[in-house]
Amino acid sequence: MITINPKGVKAWVNFTFQPHGDVTSTALVGEWNDWKPEEMHRKKDGAFYKRKQLPLGRNYEFKFLIDGNEWTNDPDAPEVTCQSSPT
Repeated sequence: MITINPKGVKAWVNFTFQPHGDVTSTALVGEWNDWKPEEMHRKKDGAFYKRKQLPLGRNYEFKFLIDGNEWTNDPDAPEVTCQSSPT
């Protein structure tokens, strides 16, 4: 889940991921930093979170990296399906 709080030309974006099963670590990975993993913090309820400040006015793609080897999308984020052009 993400929440966005705009502040001027930037926004504070809160990323939260609630894993299922036994998960040791989760990293946030996105195009804002060339897909370099950023470790997320763990809450008492087991969810992982990361707060970032990002520029407004554009869309960002991101994923969660679980235990360093399993990629997953945010289940609450909208997805866009790209289709090939008609020929």
